[in-house]
Amino acid sequence: MPYFLFKLNEKALFMTLLRNFFNWYFGRNALPYWSIVIFDTLTCFFGGLFIMWLRHPLTELLSEWPLLLHSFIAFGLFNVIGFRLFHTYSGILRYSQFIDLLRVCYANMFALALASIANAVVRGSAPDSFLATQFYPFTFRMLLIMYFGTALMMCLTRICIKLVYESALIGKTAQHTLVYGTHAGAIAITNNCRNTKPVRYIIDGYIGDSKPHYKERLMGKHIYSTQEDLAAVIRERNIKCLMVSPLKHDLFVKNRQLQDLFINAGVKIFISLDVEEWSQHPNEKKNIQMREVKIEDLLPRDEIQVDMEKVGALLSGKKVLITGSAGSIGSEMVRQIAIYKPAEMMLIDQAETPQHDIRLMMKNQYPDIKAETVVTSICKQDRMESIFSTFRPDYVFHAAAYKHVPMMEDNPSESIQNNVWGTKVIADLSVKYGVKKFVMISTDKAVNPTNVMGCSKRICEIYVQSLDKAIKDGKMQGVTQFVTTRFGNVLGSNGSVIPLFHKQLAAGGPLTVTHPKIIRFFMLIPEACKLVLEAGTHGKGGEIFVFDMGEPVRIADLARRMIQLSGATNVEIKYTGLREGEKLYEEVLNENENTKPSFHKKIRIAMVRNYEYEEAERDIEDLCQIAAQYDDMATVKKMKDIVPEYVSKHSRYEVLDKKEA
Repeated sequence: MPYFLFKLNEKALFMTLLRNFFNWYFGRNALPYWSIVIFDTLTCFFGGLFIMWLRHPLTELLSEWPLLLHSFIAFGLFNVIGFRLFHTYSGILRYSQFIDLLRVCYANMFALALASIANAVVRGSAPDSFLATQFYPFTFRMLLIMYFGTALMMCLTRICIKLVYESALIGKTAQHTLVYGTHAGAIAITNNCRNTKPVRYIIDGYIGDSKPHYKERLMGKHIYSTQEDLAAVIRERNIKCLMVSPLKHDLFVKNRQLQDLFINAGVKIFISLDVEEWSQHPNEKKNIQMREVKIEDLLPRDEIQVDMEKVGALLSGKKVLITGSAGSIGSEMVRQIAIYKPAEMMLIDQAETPQHDIRLMMKNQYPDIKAETVVTSICKQDRMESIFSTFRPDYVFHAAAYKHVPMMEDNPSESIQNNVWGTKVIADLSVKYGVKKFVMISTDKAVNPTNVMGCSKRICEIYVQSLDKAIKDGKMQGVTQFVTTRFGNVLGSNGSVIPLFHKQLAAGGPLTVTHPKIIRFFMLIPEACKLVLEAGTHGKGGEIFVFDMGEPVRIADLARRMIQLSGATNVEIKYTGLREGEKLYEEVLNENENTKPSFHKKIRIAMVRNYEYEEAERDIEDLCQIAAQYDDMATVKKMKDIVPEYVSKHSRYEVLDKKEA
């Protein structure tokens, strides 16, 4: 083989071995402890020889080599004791921090103390003694210089390994990042960013809430204060991302000014996937997963605490029937109830595809629970009779309803047949077959209704309340307790404004808002369902439970923030005018109502007018007969007779109010 080919192959082999070594090293979570101990010991050994060589001629070192070798072996043993005592090997070299360097210094100081004692014994021994003939007599100055030098070499080695590792794995598109938080959550985020390969986020500093202190640092990076000019920091450091510690999540959500600062600067915001778990066990978590923030995450609302254990104790081992099980609320009710292992579940919805999804979910996630999914309408009285007579539920959660305001404004007869008649069918069967508790899910649109949908739900409230009163007054045989829950919009529900905005953003806009001043209350679906379960299981019957929805949100502001979060620059907001039956703001109670406290600070009981069952039933029977004729005007007129506070807005039915006036 020609010489140049041999040299070429030799070079290729060397590069392959080097590449394999780097891949092996960087592909591991950490080197074994023993390898770090050996590495540090050899560093001390050869570092000490190097320092001796700097001060003494090579010939002198060679002449004293046996004594030096024995001494350095003893010093190496002292170093190992120091390493073990201060755990210098416990850290990962490529993630070395200031505390790791301190451990190295402490270990070398301890080893220096042992070496000084041993060397004093050697120097004090007789010239012909065993110690004098086996070990080299150092001066204390030489020991001090040698141990200082070896400690410095160990620290520099760690720093160099860290720098090489970070520079090798930083991606070309790595973004400069700030972390909001200075405790366990922030450290976990930093470690997670450093462990990700290639490195996508370079941590440039941390943000705390205390007054600025320019000497404060965390993991080698500066700690900024929310009281500083963070906008200047973003510009100077070219910050592209903000990671919010799970321990700072609630503070960040409430700090609108801080949110706007980063959103307006075009900074991407990331939050933890498991905020609640981190908040409860901040010291037990080691890793953290982040996701880009959504507009839902930034809506101001207080955390809702619900005693789900008590709820679970009531539902465990019981038969539960849920109508509207495929809807936004109904499906979440299914998931939350299934956790507590009811004896059986009967799930009813007329939407085939989402109902099929619920069926698969129950089969995969809760295979031990007997759950029957039925595709049918609650308006079919004979079918519902068959289900109730066979299943005999203990609890009924009634979430089935038509809910889209514009659709029901165009189809009032269908609204009555589904919402009102369907509710009557389920409620009457609940009494007939001895259901313990019937929980109806209503809406804030039932208060001072301005549209068909809201009025239909108010009529449902009237009927179930009157039914409960009739049972309590002894006018009707039964044991069923009827409870109503009333709340506003839930985030992410079918047809809500936020999913609509997401679709419009994906299409390039514009985002459509009906009116610049329109406001709405919002609540997370899981939170709403937890409150429904607690209100439903704790209610004694006849109550209308009103949920505290927090602060209302201006929809136009919501649209603007979604545009900013998306990073879009050419998306406009288009005002389309109020829809039929729509009002600028929703209420939870009408002006003639008041509330009293309940068992939960987020739940209050509405004090409303009581209706007699005979009157309510007669009115509803008449209403349903009119609706069956599909005479929209006559249907709505009857609805206004039943609910006098129903005044149409932006609707063709306003003419009925004018005639009455």
